[in-house]
Amino acid sequence: MLSPRPLLPVLLAVLLVAPAAASPAHAVAAGSDGIETARTGRQIAPGVRLESYDRLERDRWLRIDELLVDLGGSGGVRAEYLGGRGRGPATVAESAARHSAGPGRRVVAAVNGDFFDIRGTGAPLGPGLGGGRLLHSAGPGPAAAPAVGFGADGAGRVLRIALDGSVTLPGGAVRPLTGYNAARPAAGGLCAYTADWPGTRLPALGAAVEVRGGRVAAAAPPVRGRPGSLRRERPEPGTTLLAAAAGDSAAAAELAALRLGDAVAVAARALAGGGPVPVAAVGGREALVVAGVPQDHDGEPNNTAAPRTAVGFSRDGRRLRILVVDGRQRDSGGLTLTALGAMMHRLGSYEALNLDGGGSTTLLAGLSGASVLALENSPSDGPLRPVANGIALTAPAGSGRIAGFRVEPVGGTAEEFTRVFPGLGRTLTATGYDALLGPAPGAPVWSAQGAGTVGPGGVFRALRPGRAMAHARRATAHGALLLTVLGPLTRIRPTRSRIGLAQQGEKTGFRLTGYDAQGAAAVVEPRDVALEFDRSRWSVTDDGLGGFTVTALVPQATGHLRAAVGAATVEIPLGVGLVTLPVSDLADAGEWTGPGASVTEGHPGAGLALELPRAGAQGGAAPPRPVPVPELARALTLWVDGDGSGARPTVELADADGAAVKVPGPAVDWTGWREVAFPLPATAQPPLAVTRFSAVGGTGPGRLGLDTLGARTPPTGPAAVPVVRDPIVTTEAGVRARPWRFAVGADAPGADFLLTGAGRPGFVHRGVRFLSLDTAEPTVAGGGLSRIRALREALAAAAREPATGALAVVRTYAPAAVDRKESALTDRLLAEFRRTTGKRAAVLTLAAPEFAAARSEGVLSVAAPRTGRTVVGVDAFARGDWLAVRHTP
Repeated sequence: MLSPRPLLPVLLAVLLVAPAAASPAHAVAAGSDGIETARTGRQIAPGVRLESYDRLERDRWLRIDELLVDLGGSGGVRAEYLGGRGRGPATVAESAARHSAGPGRRVVAAVNGDFFDIRGTGAPLGPGLGGGRLLHSAGPGPAAAPAVGFGADGAGRVLRIALDGSVTLPGGAVRPLTGYNAARPAAGGLCAYTADWPGTRLPALGAAVEVRGGRVAAAAPPVRGRPGSLRRERPEPGTTLLAAAAGDSAAAAELAALRLGDAVAVAARALAGGGPVPVAAVGGREALVVAGVPQDHDGEPNNTAAPRTAVGFSRDGRRLRILVVDGRQRDSGGLTLTALGAMMHRLGSYEALNLDGGGSTTLLAGLSGASVLALENSPSDGPLRPVANGIALTAPAGSGRIAGFRVEPVGGTAEEFTRVFPGLGRTLTATGYDALLGPAPGAPVWSAQGAGTVGPGGVFRALRPGRAMAHARRATAHGALLLTVLGPLTRIRPTRSRIGLAQQGEKTGFRLTGYDAQGAAAVVEPRDVALEFDRSRWSVTDDGLGGFTVTALVPQATGHLRAAVGAATVEIPLGVGLVTLPVSDLADAGEWTGPGASVTEGHPGAGLALELPRAGAQGGAAPPRPVPVPELARALTLWVDGDGSGARPTVELADADGAAVKVPGPAVDWTGWREVAFPLPATAQPPLAVTRFSAVGGTGPGRLGLDTLGARTPPTGPAAVPVVRDPIVTTEAGVRARPWRFAVGADAPGADFLLTGAGRPGFVHRGVRFLSLDTAEPTVAGGGLSRIRALREALAAAAREPATGALAVVRTYAPAAVDRKESALTDRLLAEFRRTTGKRAAVLTLAAPEFAAARSEGVLSVAAPRTGRTVVGVDAFARGDWLAVRHTP
C-alpha cells in the first residue's frame, strides 16, 4: 500500500462515462468535492469485505481502507476486544497473532483501538470489556466515557460506559471505587488494579494493600517522600491491588488501618447507557455521527488533518463499518474530525466514533487461505506502533478442505507482476482456501491456456505476445490468473539507479523493470538475469519477491553491478562507507535572508549568524535558491558555533514534491565551532533541497554561527544515463509525410496551426481532440482536481466520437505544480483509454527545459522547449505511430 493502487478497468469505465447512481460503498463520492482514482476489493470471510481506494480531494490525496462487516448474520462474524489483559502495548499484528478466537474460530481482521497513555503507563484511556468482563474503566474517575460496544447477539452500537464499583471494608463500611485498571486514577478515593491491567507499568499511586480471596494478603507499606511517588508492578493473577489515590490522606489512612486477613470486598462492573452492557467494548473519543447527523468539530484542538481510525454502525447495529484513512504522507494527507464524520455519514453510518489515529492507525486483514493477516494501510510512523488495544474480527474457521486457490505472482499483484516478456518467466503461487476462505493445504496441478505454459513448480513461461490464463487445480478446486505477454524486451532499468550502503553488512534491495517497444513495463525476475560484480566486495542474491538483495561485504568500496537480460544491459554503481561531500560553503551568506540572520565570520570564510534575542525566540535564514542535496545522502553536516545557550538548530528541506522536511539538531550546550550531524529521515523522498536554516532559542538569549554544509554519502559515483531515441523523432521529410502538421515555439511552413500555450480551450482538429490543461495551480491546491476532471470529460468525449482517433493533452511544463501522483494518474488514464478504445493518446509539454520524446504504455510524450521550433506531423488513424516529430534548435 505504499505505492499507488493500480487503476482497475471497472474504475476507469466509471471515469470515462457520465457518473451513475452511487452504491453505498461508493456513496462518498456523491457528497464530496473529490473524485475516486483507484479501487480494489476482496472478500475476507463470509460477512467481511475489504474495500481499498484512493481519492483526490481539492487540497489533498487520500488513501482509504474500509472493512464492511455483517454482525450476527449467517457468516458468524464477531467483534472482540483485542490486546491488553496483562501484556501491555503491542502492535496490532502481535496482538492479532496471539488472540484466542475460541474453538473453531479464527481472526480475520484487526484494527487499532482506544487512545492511550503513550508517554506514561501505556494503558488505554477509555473503558474496555472483553468476554463479558470489565477489563478497565475510563479515567480519571468513574464517569461515563464513549466507546463502541458489541452485544451477545453480535450487534454493535456507540455508547457511554461508566464504572459502578465499591469497596466494602471490615465493619461493613462501603466506599465508592473511583477507578478500575484506569490509566489515570481519580484525584481522590480508592482504585483497584488486577492482572488484567493493560499497561506496562502502574500509574503513581498512594498507599495500597493486596487483596486475595476477599482478604488482605499484604498490608500497605509506609509511604516515604512525596505522596504519589510509589509505582508498583502489575498484580499477579488472583490478586487485586487496592490503592488510595495519590495525595488522598483519608483513603490512605483507611488502608493503613487494615491488617493481614481482614475481609475486604472489591466489586466492579460496567454501566452502559442506552441498553444492556455489551460483551466486548473498546473506548474512543469524539462522536462523528450521532443519530444520523454528522458532527461539526470545527475549532476543537483535535480537528486537524491526520491519520484516522473510525468505527460506524447502521441504525440496527448489524452493519459495522471500520474506516482507516492514512495521513501525514505525500500519498495521503489525512482528514479532520469534521471531514471524517461527513465521510462516515455519506458511507451510511447512523452512529460513528473516532478511535485513536496518528501513528496508531493500523488495519490488518486476511487473504484467502492465509494464516497470517496482511497490513493494509500505510502507518504514518513507518513501523507498526505498539498500541494499548484494538478490535479483532473473528469468524468460523472452516473445514480446511480445499475449495479453491488464490493464484498470485511472487512479489505482488500490481500490474507489472502480471506481465511477462516473450522467453522470460513469472513465478506463481497457489494458496488453497476452504469454503469459508480459511487455510486449506494442498499442492495444485498447473496448466495454462494462451500465450505461454506453466511448469509443475508454478513458473509461467511466455511464448509470444498476447494473453494467457494460468490455472491451478486440485480435484474440484480451481484458481486462475490472467497474464499479459508484452512485446519483445528492448531495455531494462533498475528501480535504483545507484546503490549506496553506509557500512559493512548493510543491505538494500532493487528490482529490474523491463520495457517493450511501446514502453509497456514488467518486472524481470532474477532467474532471467545474468549478473556481473565483484563477489569479494558484494553479495547479490534473489530476495524471493522478484528482486535482488545487495549486501556490502567490506567496510569501504566502490564498484559496479552489471545486469543483462538477453541483449539488454544496465550498470548500477555501488558504494559502501560514508564520505562527506561538500554541499555549500556559504560563500553566498550575504544573500541568505530571514529574521535574525546576518553575515559572520565562518569556519573558515564567511558564515551565517542567527540572533535569538530571548528564550524561545525563533530565527531563520533562507538561501537565494534551494540548495540541492546528494541523492544518496544519509545525513547532513553543518558547522555550528555554539554559545552554550541550549538553542536548537534545524535544517529545513523540500522533498521531490515540495513537501517540507524538518531535521532538528541537538541543543547547543557547547561553545565554539563543532561539526553537527543531521540524520535524514528514511521516509524523505529524494531529490531533497535545503530551503532554510532555523533555530529556536534555549533558556535565554543566544547567537549561533553556521557554516560549511556537507552531506555524508556513500561514494558510488554517477549513474549512467541511458540514451533512448524514440522512433517518432524523425527527419523533416518524415514529418511532411504525415497528412497534416502543427508547430510549437515558432510557426512552420505548411503547419495547420501554431500551438503557443496551454490556455487555449479544447478543440478537435482532423481526428485529434486537443485538451489544454492549466498547470498554474498546484495539484493539492485545486489544480489537480480540475485537471483530472477535465481529462475525464475529454476521454469520455473522445471515446464516443467516431471521427476522433486520438486525444492529445497539452500542458505547460510545471513540475512544482503537477505532483508525481497526478502525473502518474494522468498517464494511467491515457494508457487505459488506449487499451480499452483502441484509440491513440499523447501528452504535449510546452516550455520544457529541453526537447524530449518518449512513450509509456503506448502513450506518446513530446516535450517542446521554449527555444527553437518543434514540428509535429499527425495521422490520427495511422496503423503504426500516429505522430512524427522534428525539433530544430
